[in-house]
Amino acid sequence: MSDSLTLIGADGSLTKADLNAAPAFEKPADGLRSRVAFAAAHVTPIAWADNTPGQPAEIDWDSTLGFRRAVYSWGLGVADAMDTAQRNMGIDASAVRELIARSAEVAREEGGSVAVGVNTDHIDDEIISLEQIIDGYKSQLHHAEEHGAIPVFMASRHLARVATSADDYRRVYRAVLGAATTPVVLHWLGTAFDPQLEGYFGSTDWREASQVVVDIIGEDPSKVSGIKMSLLDAAAEVSVRERLPEGVRMYTGDDYNYVGLIGGADVPQAEQPARAADTDRTHSDALLGAFAAITPVASAAIQALDAGDADRYYELLAPTEALSRQVFAQPTFYYKTGVAFLAWLNGHQSAFQMVGGLHSARSLPHLSRIVELANAAHALENPDLAAQRWRDHLRLNGVDA
Repeated sequence: MSDSLTLIGADGSLTKADLNAAPAFEKPADGLRSRVAFAAAHVTPIAWADNTPGQPAEIDWDSTLGFRRAVYSWGLGVADAMDTAQRNMGIDASAVRELIARSAEVAREEGGSVAVGVNTDHIDDEIISLEQIIDGYKSQLHHAEEHGAIPVFMASRHLARVATSADDYRRVYRAVLGAATTPVVLHWLGTAFDPQLEGYFGSTDWREASQVVVDIIGEDPSKVSGIKMSLLDAAAEVSVRERLPEGVRMYTGDDYNYVGLIGGADVPQAEQPARAADTDRTHSDALLGAFAAITPVASAAIQALDAGDADRYYELLAPTEALSRQVFAQPTFYYKTGVAFLAWLNGHQSAFQMVGGLHSARSLPHLSRIVELANAAHALENPDLAAQRWRDHLRLNGVDA
């Protein structure tokens, strides 16, 4: 048992921090009610597999699916196979299909909700026609629907490369939405997560692009259950949220500003993103990578909203935002390294390994700051285990902890 953490700074200096006790959070008896929340989960590779750049993913299914069962136990849904930090960076098309099938089966067993990514990334050619893009989307869409998962239309690199106008986006999304047999979620991903998506929806100005998004949804709102925005811009998200048709949810993907966006009118006025005074769109729901790192805290905070205790919501969730900003620090597309690192510290996987070798994508001081902030935010589920694993990791890297 330990009562302290050893931390390492950017200059190699060592300091100590008090280790907080394990949080006394309780799992919800009847699910979460006031917000819909999905945690964007990662995959765990087999520790002794060839987890090096460019190699196919060899997934530890027991660990990977066990993590999803843990998320469900806290009342959250799982967003799967849409992990932008590994899809296109380690998880190949075959692994994506198997992950969707297995994850959907677990969702049925656990009575949980699973949303899965639909993209065109199984197509190897970099330049393809709009019709080929439509067919690519439809192929993955049908696979998601066959397994009873909520399809999430991810932003396509293929479409970003060949689209010459906003009308090209309208054409593609109109055709693919027309093929959907169940309502889908759209995903607007910013360049912080994927620089290849610059100008998505026809403009580099989010104001112009957002009108295209709203137009696409407005053509047939019955086809769209929600949109996930990951621009890391609270004002942009609120602007789109206020223009959505009735019944279409805004799922925040803003891992920098989610506390105020989710809390909305329930949190202190000073912490709310600016919004129009006459709107009834007072909050966002959540589809966040950050919630895979802080699932118990996120659940406890939303349970507080369920109980009408907005102050408790803010007290619990506000400290996690600094942790999330560290996990999602630039280059943001390496954020899942921090999520997998916390999963390892919290005992959800046996080794700090990632497909594609991405466990090496963050520095030791960066990980140290994650440990420090996770401790402060009560995101270490078993503090003694986390402290021991962190000490072992420091020693493995030549630091006498």
